[in-house]
Amino acid sequence: MFVIVRHGNTFENGEPSRRVGARTDLPLTAAGLAQARALGAHFAAQGLAFEQVLVSPLTRTCQTAAEILDHMPQAPEAQVAEWLREIDHGPDENATEDVVLARIGTEALAAWDEHAVPPPGWRVDGKARIAAWRDHFLSTRGPALLVTSNGAARFALVAAGLSAGSSMKLPTGGYGVIHRDEGMTMTLTEWGRRP
Repeated sequence: MFVIVRHGNTFENGEPSRRVGARTDLPLTAAGLAQARALGAHFAAQGLAFEQVLVSPLTRTCQTAAEILDHMPQAPEAQVAEWLREIDHGPDENATEDVVLARIGTEALAAWDEHAVPPPGWRVDGKARIAAWRDHFLSTRGPALLVTSNGAARFALVAAGLSAGSSMKLPTGGYGVIHRDEGMTMTLTEWGRRP
């Protein structure tokens, strides 16, 4: 079992959201920390015992993982995995959504949200990300907790050959669950759930 978590909120209420990626290392807000604690309490209440914890090197994902693991004293220490780092939004890095949409258009954004096709100028390296997710799915017994960002998480679905419906996005403080059986068949049981 692979539990894929998107970090908590990095913008305060009322603050316009921006496209923050690999080059914008924001901490969690108070609300983001609360989301991370809620995830930890939720997973602990389910009796989950993670054998492996991987986290992106960005502050927001490390903080999210730390808050989750505070509820799981028997969990292993989180290990930083560079392949879980958020994508680079290129010319749209740290720009507000209206600015991004004016540059790339709604069709390009829909292609990203629905099919993981990056808009022009974004630095994604989808092939490498898919290969890293596939390698992890095949080499890890689990249960594993992976804490990352929205741009990186969607490639888990692509690598596993799964669909989450009309959007690949995970909400902040949300998670998805992918199971792998002995025959290496992958099944999606959750995507976009918040506790």
